[in-house]
Amino acid sequence: MNRRVVISGCSGGGKSTLLDELARRGYRVVAEPGRRIVASELQADGTALPWHDLHAFLHRAVDLALVDLSEADAPNQWVFFDRGLIDAVSGLEHLTGKPVASTSDLARRYHHCVFMAPPWPEIYVQDAERRHDIDSAIAEYERLMHMYFTLGYELRVLPKISVHERADHVLRMLDPVQAERAVHGIRWCEPD
Repeated sequence: MNRRVVISGCSGGGKSTLLDELARRGYRVVAEPGRRIVASELQADGTALPWHDLHAFLHRAVDLALVDLSEADAPNQWVFFDRGLIDAVSGLEHLTGKPVASTSDLARRYHHCVFMAPPWPEIYVQDAERRHDIDSAIAEYERLMHMYFTLGYELRVLPKISVHERADHVLRMLDPVQAERAVHGIRWCEPD
């Protein structure tokens, strides 16, 4: 059963805040590779930064996402990823215009349900690690939606609600309890 769940979507759309809430509730979370790389490169005066050497940055993001996947085997518990391998590959393919990985390499690496944080201009903030504007973030969101859909993942756009309600929503969507489906008539994502 695949219990590795990706929370992807628009930069600045509340993904990291949601992951923080899930961690607070005791779930294992994996921080966004890109943010970790940027923090590391800024501290070391490195150049693998999206605004300096995007190619090197994206290659490092792919490598780090692969390490994250190999270290996140927890068959009996949900593990939530703030972005992941497919996000990094999507960026690299967009940059180079060439396929980086085959569909079979990317499909089913994660739970079949992927949660997408939609563009949310009201909370979007640029900072030292997020220097791109909202229009660039929206374009990336659209590319990610297309790539995850093309790979066969079921996309679930997160509602624009409080972080507590968002976490409840994600956990409800992953709940495999048959009785709840019948009572509420909700189409739920089951573990693989």
